[in-house]
Amino acid sequence: MSVRVRMAPSPTGFLHIGGVRTFLFNWLFARRHGGECLLRIENTDTSREVAEATEQIQESLRWLGIGWDGPVAFQLDRIDECKRVAERLVAEGTAYEDEGAIRFRMPDEGTTGWEDAVRGRIAFPNEPLEDVVLVRSDGRPTYNFASPMEDVWDGITHVIRADDHVSNTPKQINIIRAVGAKVPVYAHVPLVNGPDGKRLSKRHGATSVDEFRKAGYLPDALVNFLALLGWAPDGETTIMSRQELVERFSLERVQPSPATFDYAKLDWMNGAYLRALPEDEFAHALVLWLGEQGYEWDAVLVRRAAPLVQEKLTRLDEFPAYARFLFEDVRPDPASLDGRRDVVLAARDTLAEVEPFTAERIEAALRSLLERLGLKPREGFQPIRIAVTGSTVSPGLFESLELLGREQVLERLSAAAAATA
Repeated sequence: MSVRVRMAPSPTGFLHIGGVRTFLFNWLFARRHGGECLLRIENTDTSREVAEATEQIQESLRWLGIGWDGPVAFQLDRIDECKRVAERLVAEGTAYEDEGAIRFRMPDEGTTGWEDAVRGRIAFPNEPLEDVVLVRSDGRPTYNFASPMEDVWDGITHVIRADDHVSNTPKQINIIRAVGAKVPVYAHVPLVNGPDGKRLSKRHGATSVDEFRKAGYLPDALVNFLALLGWAPDGETTIMSRQELVERFSLERVQPSPATFDYAKLDWMNGAYLRALPEDEFAHALVLWLGEQGYEWDAVLVRRAAPLVQEKLTRLDEFPAYARFLFEDVRPDPASLDGRRDVVLAARDTLAEVEPFTAERIEAALRSLLERLGLKPREGFQPIRIAVTGSTVSPGLFESLELLGREQVLERLSAAAAATA
């Protein structure tokens, strides 16, 4: 089956993650059937356009790996074509002029219906449908005119969009029929709700692609997660490669009920993707993310630290909390050492003699020290960890000490002991 679909965002702000899910469904459907997926910027309402949003939309899709075919199109580029069609409809009597604008004559009787590829049969009585404006008095076409006309001109076979567009569909179908064109297949996919059951919005946390990127989600993990918002291949499979998503996607498996955006599930899935990366790819992802966020940390040290945290992270933005002590000076709260100045001093003296200063030798020396002091590992290692890293949570203690280096370790243990004197 040869298909052609389109992604048609409005440049009124940064790309919302709910819109991305709908774009993804278009892209998966097109790739599944060897068709084309076009990118059209619906900028008929120029008063709402945000200048940088157009480029942000494209950059967000590139980062996610959701590509499009051919050049980006802009609705207002076809303003003259829309005017000519509107004038033709006036001449034919299916449209009329009204205070400088042009309106379409909606049918007064019967119903306008279609077989929706997701929701099944939908029909609207024609009598309540208002005569929609096709062209405003200033000459600009409206969305409900420009959008279906571009679908006609671009040969769009399937219009896959969110179900808040259902009420626009009968108007657009009547316009398409009036120009003598073939009506595409419509598929209205469910909206995405937040955990509280209300439509996803900023009250729920991150909602733009930029925010998810900044939080340290991997593109493949985010795509996998979004694909499962309203669609599932079998009700069981969760982790799927991009190619597997393409091969298995179908509109028949899209559910009409709203999908719930589960941030905890996304974190779990992203963690699974992070752990599955080869060590060098994980380290590279960390270096890139840190650079994007403005961290000027030694890339070589980041790469050395990466294996210590790969099993712990669910998002890349958790790395600084685990590893900041490697790149910046830390001064723990003396009270957090719980009065174990003796352990800190003993550890300093012990580690000063360790040669070579490797994780294996460090571990053997510290375990021997704890035996002499009669302390359990948790009792002895925790004050050492806090003194050196400034936190109760860090990568493996012995590996962390090796990475930090003898000089820094001894200096921090001495400073912590002095602070508790």
